Amino acid sequence: MNKGHILIVDDDPDVLHTARLVLKRHYETVITESSPVRLETIIKREPIDIVLLDMNFKAGATSGNEGLFWLNKIKELRPEVYVIMNTAYGDIQLAVETMKLGAVDFLVKPWEKEKLLSTVNTVYQLAKSNEKVKKLEGRESALNKDIDAGYGHLLTESKAMDHVLTMIDKVAKTDASVLILGENGTGKELIAREIHRKSQRNKETLIKVDLGALPESLFESELFGHTKGSFTDAKEDRPGRFEIADGGTLFLDEIGNISIPMQSKMLSVLQNRTVTRVGSSRSVPIDVRLISATNQPLYEMIETGSFRQDLLYRINTVEIELPPLRDRKEDILLLANHFLKSYAERYQKIGLKIEERAKKQLLNYPWPGNIRELQHAIERAVIMSDGTVSAEDVLPNRKEKITSSQSLKVEDVERNAMVKAIEKSGGNLSQAAEELGIGRTTLYRKMKKYGL
Repeated sequence: MNKGHILIVDDDPDVLHTARLVLKRHYETVITESSPVRLETIIKREPIDIVLLDMNFKAGATSGNEGLFWLNKIKELRPEVYVIMNTAYGDIQLAVETMKLGAVDFLVKPWEKEKLLSTVNTVYQLAKSNEKVKKLEGRESALNKDIDAGYGHLLTESKAMDHVLTMIDKVAKTDASVLILGENGTGKELIAREIHRKSQRNKETLIKVDLGALPESLFESELFGHTKGSFTDAKEDRPGRFEIADGGTLFLDEIGNISIPMQSKMLSVLQNRTVTRVGSSRSVPIDVRLISATNQPLYEMIETGSFRQDLLYRINTVEIELPPLRDRKEDILLLANHFLKSYAERYQKIGLKIEERAKKQLLNYPWPGNIRELQHAIERAVIMSDGTVSAEDVLPNRKEKITSSQSLKVEDVERNAMVKAIEKSGGNLSQAAEELGIGRTTLYRKMKKYGL
């Protein structure tokens, strides 16, 4: 039994009855319709794969013009639907004309049952093959955007990470939705990829969506897909990230940044396990494992009404909270040496080592930007180093004094104040926010803005 949806449109009740008897044993849904007038409604409502379309509907008509008209209508509404033309008048020229307009095959009545079944089966297999190719093309396109991101491996020797590693091993074997919490730069994406790598879906793809960088105007199109002509730049049907990730894992980064209206749409998809492309009324079932991440205080946002509680319940079957780098002292030099080796190879400075004074400086610095800041610091140090990586290479003096030459731009002054507050508090962001007279959420947002 194939899952295909077949629509037969013919004004001959005997044809409809016979075709339905032959095909219903092999296909999940077989719909018969005697008048093409309802064809448009059915095409929009049902996920039709193949239409078996009569050429003539009016009594005595033999021109095939009606069939050509409805063939064009189907191709306008749903270009991906395969159409087999069905006529009692075997005109070769007419067959050629229908092929030019998009028909995939041509049956001459009266047909044998075996011929009908064979033709429909062949076309169905073609439809499924092309659908798979389109999905693979969409998946490849999504992956190409991520290919240069340089994802590393999860490196840790810290006891603070023991609980995280245990959680990963336990949750990876399930399909439970996971919410990863942590400050900017703590490695939330690495955790998501580690869960996927250890899951039963690891032969499929992990698709990432950075919701924080996604304009609200493109939210539905990017996540749920769109149909041709649904908006100005929609020049072809395109699957969204949910469809592309079907069978695999969907990683929604910065989920705390989406608006309430978009949260409602996301909740509907997660509840129904289906997506509806922009411009379509047809629901497409999805099978994805959802992993989300954010640095936002979601529970505080629920209290202020900026995040839906029911959406939080959908995405956090299991929560994993990553400790900041300042609480993973054992990992600082481990990660620093890892980045040092990587960038030394990239910039052709093999054999670089970090001097002892620089190591002490690395261990004593609070790393408000966490692993990402450490990575950037080591990259800069490798570029500036002439041999041994010194303390000056790793962390240039950050205790800036206001001089006549220092920038007085509002953005620069604000950034400097934030750096000093974070250093003064020893990396405690709650204390830093209080020192600056702003909320912790505002501090997070501004840290992201200034790359801290």
